[in-house]
Amino acid sequence: MDLSIIIVNYKSKSKLVNCLTSIFRARSAGFNQEVIVVDNASGDDLGDLSERFPSVKFIFSPRNLGMGGGNNLGIKNSTGEFILILNPDTIILDEAIAVLFDYLKGHPAVGMIGPKLVYPDRSLQFSCSRFPQFFTPILRRTFLGDYFKASRDRFTMNDFDHNSLKEVDWLMGSCLLFRSKTVNAAGEIFMPRFDERYFMYFEDTDLGRQMRAAGLKTIYNPEATVVHDHARESARYPWYWALLRDKLAWRHIASWLKYFLKWGLKVENRE
Repeated sequence: MDLSIIIVNYKSKSKLVNCLTSIFRARSAGFNQEVIVVDNASGDDLGDLSERFPSVKFIFSPRNLGMGGGNNLGIKNSTGEFILILNPDTIILDEAIAVLFDYLKGHPAVGMIGPKLVYPDRSLQFSCSRFPQFFTPILRRTFLGDYFKASRDRFTMNDFDHNSLKEVDWLMGSCLLFRSKTVNAAGEIFMPRFDERYFMYFEDTDLGRQMRAAGLKTIYNPEATVVHDHARESARYPWYWALLRDKLAWRHIASWLKYFLKWGLKVENRE
């Protein structure tokens, strides 16, 4: 199998239907693919989807494994040489998968690649970023970001036009393509997987750090476009209110601390 597409579902059935429909409408000439949906104990009734999409493999986890754990379960049950991680709230446009696949296959020094992401109204979504400083999440979630706007905007690469192919630090995990296993710069077998210590948030940042540590490039390719109906769930409330009542905000904070405990405070960004 050339390509395994992994989608983790959690209470997103209607969006999942749209995502699957777009996958099977997209061009896949030149490679074969399998689609695996991992339901993360969401409570969604997906039984009718197995009839609507008979070629899709559905895996039902008895518990919520988190974003990374759910995707790792899908990867474990996949057979593809290449892995495409896809959120259920995405829509594949035109030849996006084929563009990413062809580029990665033709560039062995590239470890991971992602598309331009746009909102449903087709406006740009900032999906490639520089590695965060320790204080970056604070600037993004509180009023302090208004006083350190240059630093905040540098993280999200607002200084980049997002219309050019570019090597970047990391990519939003809504649509990521990488090899199931490859050879790192030291000549060792490297199998990219999500670190399951992050239940939610920072998994994609961590994966970018893994690629960097393996001596592999991460590429943003705007020739492929994917719609991402994205809402920052951890930023639903003002920061002072979120600390009191928002479980997702606390998970974000926990992942932030785990990330810097793992990788340290020193940051070397790609310019």
